[in-house]
Amino acid sequence: MELKDILSPQLVRLGVRAGDWRQAVMEAGRLLVAGGIATPRYVEAMIRTVETLGPYMVIAPGIAMPHARPEDGVSRTGLAFIRLDVPVAFGHGANDPVDLVIPLAAVNHDAHVMAMAQLAEQLSNPETLRRVREAKTPNEAWRALTGVEEGAGRG
Repeated sequence: MELKDILSPQLVRLGVRAGDWRQAVMEAGRLLVAGGIATPRYVEAMIRTVETLGPYMVIAPGIAMPHARPEDGVSRTGLAFIRLDVPVAFGHGANDPVDLVIPLAAVNHDAHVMAMAQLAEQLSNPETLRRVREAKTPNEAWRALTGVEEGAGRG
């Protein structure tokens, strides 16, 4: 399962407003719910996970990847992406503030490994991060994240 298979352009939003990390996770999670990937219970579980385990899911400077367990309400494996209008603090000493929130919902621990490897590679590329942060449209951000170029189609 490749990154482009679990993150669709329809699940990318830019300029999202959130007053704190909980709202940021809630807004990102709404996309998972709207996409039929997870239930509202899963979004609440992502928030509880941060409250319980801390901000370990802030994986790099400015980037959070909230998630919860499959049994918390995952319907199918998928990702969403939001770029915040104003970054928020998650309480991570080294990687705050966060402006990119990428919620993950996985049906098991194995189905998304290839897609996560692709995402990690993309997020470690400064040029990709620049393109994502400067994207004018959700489709531009999606293309930067997935590496799918315009006109290449999805498939």
